[in-house]
Amino acid sequence: MAKKLIIKQIRSGIGAKPKQRATLRALGLRRMQRERTHDDTAVIRGMINTVQHLVRVTEVKE
Repeated sequence: MAKKLIIKQIRSGIGAKPKQRATLRALGLRRMQRERTHDDTAVIRGMINTVQHLVRVTEVKE
């Protein structure tokens, strides 16, 4: 089974670059303090790396 990641937005996307705001939207994060669960893939890890200063990531082992 693949690991899951819980991604929580901890800072606002206001003032961030347009690419970073688009990445937040693609991750499903629309407001602060919202969480989304994604599979741990290279694509998701790259997206997290783009907005690492705006989100907090927690690994969930199933």
